[in-house]
Amino acid sequence: MSRIEAVVSDFGGVLTTPLHDSFVGAVQSSGISLEELGKAMAAVAERDGTNPLFELETGRISEAAFLGRLSDELSAQRGGRVELDGFGELYFRYLHPNEPVIAYMRELRDRGYKLGICTNNVREWEARWRAMLPVDEIFDVVVDSAFVGSRKPEPRIYEITLKRLDASPESTLFIDDIDVNCEGARALGITAIQFRSTDQALAEIESTLRE
Repeated sequence: MSRIEAVVSDFGGVLTTPLHDSFVGAVQSSGISLEELGKAMAAVAERDGTNPLFELETGRISEAAFLGRLSDELSAQRGGRVELDGFGELYFRYLHPNEPVIAYMRELRDRGYKLGICTNNVREWEARWRAMLPVDEIFDVVVDSAFVGSRKPEPRIYEITLKRLDASPESTLFIDDIDVNCEGARALGITAIQFRSTDQALAEIESTLRE
């Protein structure tokens, strides 16, 4: 076996179709433009002194509170009531499993690698996203930002993942679709691959494992 003993994958955008596609689909179905939502998010962050998405993904606020703050801001901007109830349901309607990557992870498990998921996620979405793939059948460890109170690229969430996997940074490979999250892993000595496409990522993972 190679020097890599553990493989850690992001959930959204690696084990699923691109998050951008799902996000755009959900926003458009809600009748709101991306520009409007971006302005509302920035306004809430400036007013509260914290990014509401970061607060949501670390479990410090609920999904209902997050959507309520954005709904209130959008309503103020539009001059009429805007409701974002059901956004999560719409989001998952456009999100689908990345079957080739899931099959490859299953193969890696059969080859003896320790496998983990490290995800920035929403506490209330856990049942939805876990139902999309055979999480417990393939992965030894799941570290969800909303339950551990830390999100990528903060060092603590990677440290929690390594501890639960009983793996050293040097023996771990991390895959994520967001560059800053890969940089956060590399800062701790973890080998990281940025997911840009399925073919690219699988080729790079296999090459790294065979070094």
